[in-house]
Amino acid sequence: MDWNNLLSIRRLGSKQRNRLISSSVRPEFQRDYDRIIFSSPFRRLQDKTQVFPLPGSIFVHNRLTHSLEVASIGKTLGDLTALELSKRKEIKTELINELGTIVSAACLAHDMGNPPFGHSGESAISRYFQTGEGKKYQNGMPFEQWQDLIHFEGNANAFRILTHSFKGRRKGGFALTYSTLASLVKYPFPSTAFPEKKKYGFFNSEIETFKTIASNLGIKILDEGKNVFARFPLVYLVEAADDIAYQFMDIEDAHKLKILETAETESLFSGFFNENDDAWFFEMKQSVYNEVTDTNERIAFLRALTINKLLREVSGIFLNNHDDILEGDFQGSLIKNLKGDTKEAMKKVQKLSVEKIYRHPDVISVELAGYNILGTLLEEFVPAVLNPATDYNRKLISLIPEQYHTDSVSTYNKIQTVLDFVSNMTDLYAVKLYKDIKGISIS
Repeated sequence: MDWNNLLSIRRLGSKQRNRLISSSVRPEFQRDYDRIIFSSPFRRLQDKTQVFPLPGSIFVHNRLTHSLEVASIGKTLGDLTALELSKRKEIKTELINELGTIVSAACLAHDMGNPPFGHSGESAISRYFQTGEGKKYQNGMPFEQWQDLIHFEGNANAFRILTHSFKGRRKGGFALTYSTLASLVKYPFPSTAFPEKKKYGFFNSEIETFKTIASNLGIKILDEGKNVFARFPLVYLVEAADDIAYQFMDIEDAHKLKILETAETESLFSGFFNENDDAWFFEMKQSVYNEVTDTNERIAFLRALTINKLLREVSGIFLNNHDDILEGDFQGSLIKNLKGDTKEAMKKVQKLSVEKIYRHPDVISVELAGYNILGTLLEEFVPAVLNPATDYNRKLISLIPEQYHTDSVSTYNKIQTVLDFVSNMTDLYAVKLYKDIKGISIS
């Protein structure tokens, strides 16, 4: 792959938007960023669970604050990488200097496809079709479409939200640049390519859209029969920004909620540094700790220094493996290729997160709520769109916004309208609608 082709301001959509020279005061990739941040799907992330239940007396991260932090980290990662790549004579495009903006825009959008109640929302949707009432629809559609339903994937849903032409909306969805869209697709293959992995980057309905983007940017195809592509290089930076943000901010949230003790949290962050190579860290820590006595502020300080170190190491890994990445041969994530103390410290963070955070009763309770609430909504709305003749079903359909309706007769496409509707809900709206339908909120 070649940066001179990979970086393009060509936009998905109608021909008049596929301009190659910008006439706007704002750079084209900045326009992508702005379109995402001002959009309704992005705003709805403020009421979608990240890990812990949305807030009580102690504020914890939601999908919106998480996405903003990922975008901030991604901007720096992109800028650091661009600074070095811009020195290479073979890279002639001036767009190389805008890597930070491209990465940050994709980071903003990376969670837009996640349904309510965190990752349990994905599982709840999948379970409805795997073992619930939705199983009966399997005979009404091809295998590749059924795979999308039994393994509903938030990553693929984000790509759909940004690219699909919903009813009454313009062609090309958000009409983002090809480079920004490609940076979002963490798993560049459909659900049928590797069914055992249960992770994929685009639904069957968006395969042709991704192929168009890949063809225009010169993204390498690894298996044409299975529609498996190499990762767009900037995906690695988006993924790393997400990994860094959620790992460390989940630790900070857990400390605020007193799930983790202060000494344990300090030890986790300090583990990324050693006295031989990082003497500056221990000197700075000592001076700041003499000045700052607030415990949460101390933890935030350690978290910031840890992220700063990881930004430089991760960018270095990308640059050191640059040629393999462009050949489509690089394996794993940038974080998995960390070395030495940093690698061991990251392993401890990941292990503790699973043991003490993601299995915490408060987290499990949200997941259970998600299963029941989303399962019930699907039990109501899927039969309604497939059999709209009854008065009750017509009333249910009237609750689905016009943009999610379809004129298609395909069972798959009709079910997708329900998944578009349900996956875009906030946690609170899903709870409200569940109560309304069940008559719980009637006084």
